[in-house]
Amino acid sequence: MRKTKVVTSEDILLKLCQSATAVLTKATDSPVHHAAMVQKIVKTSLKPDIGCFVLFDGGFSGLVVINFSSQAALEIYRNYMQHMGIPEEELATQHTADEVGDVLGELTNQIIGDFTGKIKRSIQTSITQNQPKMMAVNKNISVSVDSNIDKPQARRVSFTTENNHIFYLELAMERTEFIQLQDFEEGEEVDPDSILEAETVRQLEGKSNDKNEKKDNGSNDLLDELGI
Repeated sequence: MRKTKVVTSEDILLKLCQSATAVLTKATDSPVHHAAMVQKIVKTSLKPDIGCFVLFDGGFSGLVVINFSSQAALEIYRNYMQHMGIPEEELATQHTADEVGDVLGELTNQIIGDFTGKIKRSIQTSITQNQPKMMAVNKNISVSVDSNIDKPQARRVSFTTENNHIFYLELAMERTEFIQLQDFEEGEEVDPDSILEAETVRQLEGKSNDKNEKKDNGSNDLLDELGI
């Protein structure tokens, strides 16, 4: 008799953690690990120094919060930018810089995108996400799922960067189970390398276009001065 497979909320959390470690490790070209233990918490909240949150809905609803210390935020940002080929002297040195928040927001978006792909392949249900919101905060700010979820389950998992800087991922979602009715084959997994390569090309093309635009503007200014 075939054993029935059941996917629980904890299994879904594990898939989210695997997406976070895979995307950040690939994007920064440095190891990022998550703890083997998960902590039950009463509520999710944004914490110093940079907090990011994303709501998702569909087959099940929930909220993802990632809280970075200033050291972890800068390490991830700088490793990512240098892996993209950006010179160190052009990088921000303060975690409050806009570009740091932009990079962390983009990486969070990639994490949730990889996670939704895993969910679609392994559980055969779809979830959609909103755009990640980043905030530099100096105190705790409670955030909750804005939906009709009765007593959402909240969990926290710690992550460690290559330089042993710690940041935390929190998940609040409805307690749920997915029960497999029959065997099926999971679809092919998207290669994070291809996502990173596409993002690198986009960034480099953007910089090239900016330089060409500045060059064209400079030429036009010179022609204007000459009255041509």
